[in-house]
Amino acid sequence: MSDRRGLLIILSSPSGAGKSTLARKLRDWDPSLQFSVSATTRTPRVGEVDGKDYFFTDEDKFRHMVKSGEMLEHARVFGNYYGSPKGPVEASIDEGRDVLFDVDWQGAQQISTSALKQHVLSIFILPPTIRELRRRLETRGQDTAETIALRMEKSWDEISHWDGYHYVLINDNLAETEAKLKAIIVAERLRLSQQPNLVDHVRTLQAEFEETE
Repeated sequence: MSDRRGLLIILSSPSGAGKSTLARKLRDWDPSLQFSVSATTRTPRVGEVDGKDYFFTDEDKFRHMVKSGEMLEHARVFGNYYGSPKGPVEASIDEGRDVLFDVDWQGAQQISTSALKQHVLSIFILPPTIRELRRRLETRGQDTAETIALRMEKSWDEISHWDGYHYVLINDNLAETEAKLKAIIVAERLRLSQQPNLVDHVRTLQAEFEETE
């Protein structure tokens, strides 16, 4: 086992608040951070690699994994199932590697109440204003007007669950938000639950202390 346990770092936000950009910056800062690879029942797209982009599976196997407790979280989206397999995440935790999850509030809630909840670090990213949120969606040029309208409609549902997270950051300045995010992760890596070898160290100190009496 590693000197520390890995964290399950959950990043959630309404679309356009900067979550994906911040996740990329975290990976640049610490390349050992890895994204959780989701399982899905949808058909692979051109260029997608099984085990790297997604774990592609059929619906029967996916439902079996859910029933047998092999999924940390799961949801049905546009007719397909998506979920986070527990096995690879547990292996990463034991090896001292942090895992990033890009999930909505429902996925965050499922992970935060799972068997691995003691290792969860959940962070919600808020936009400075709704007007700015819409501006970001429009200027990034990825979506149609109809899609932007749907994303804006969904945004308040996401924002309304802000108080279910350990930390909440207002992303009004990307550089400052990035710095705060890094500071949170550095501190949380030192959480008592993340340092399994501390018990042995304290026992060594106790034995040393008793020897000097």
